[in-house]
Amino acid sequence: MKVKEVADLVGISVRTLHHYDAIGLLSPEETTESGYRIYSNNDLEVLQQILFFKELGFPLKKIKEIINSPSFDRKEALELHRKMLLEKRSRIDKMIATIDKTTQHSKGEINMSNKEKFAGFDFSHNPYEQEARDRWGDKDVDESNAKINKMSTDEQKAMGEEFDRIYQELAALRHQSPESDEAQAGIKVWYDYLNKIGNYSLDAFKGLGQMYVDDERFTKNIDKYGQGLSVFMRDAMAVYADRNKK
Repeated sequence: MKVKEVADLVGISVRTLHHYDAIGLLSPEETTESGYRIYSNNDLEVLQQILFFKELGFPLKKIKEIINSPSFDRKEALELHRKMLLEKRSRIDKMIATIDKTTQHSKGEINMSNKEKFAGFDFSHNPYEQEARDRWGDKDVDESNAKINKMSTDEQKAMGEEFDRIYQELAALRHQSPESDEAQAGIKVWYDYLNKIGNYSLDAFKGLGQMYVDDERFTKNIDKYGQGLSVFMRDAMAVYADRNKK
């Protein structure tokens, strides 16, 4: 399907689909020689997932992180979407009931307590995000952080110095091809070190590299060692993971 056909089918604008493509959230599988974007059935399924997450209040950046996670499972996601939407419906039903009661209260038909006036409101952090994050987010990163927090001050200082050394060595390699022997030797040092403080599978390692680019907090800290280091590490980590799975 062409972009206009998809937009009409889904009920969103062509501009929105172009934006999703531009930020790497949803890029069509095929582009014709004339420049037309052609969306496959698989693309439409991904778009459906994106819109479900969007309906539940997830920002586009978080949606991209989730659906690109190596551990993301589409079937599991649908089950979670259903659960989340049922919870959202229940909350909306409570708010509608609060509106109805407030209308009756304003007419003097019933009395409402102050607590009843705010039934159904919830301005806390997105209640659905944590569950999705636990399933498809940076769980391995969080586990590593927990181990780091248990270290003594001296141990954390030594670890920080080791991080600096590895980053500096990788920064010196960042202008080489991520596939080069030197780059792969350097990124192996990083993989081995991460597995001293955490438990990273090759897929998780690859996903972490992608996060270095997708999450501006990672990008900013890593690129302090050399502009473009985060992109180089992402690419080198992906190569390392793919090669060593064979």
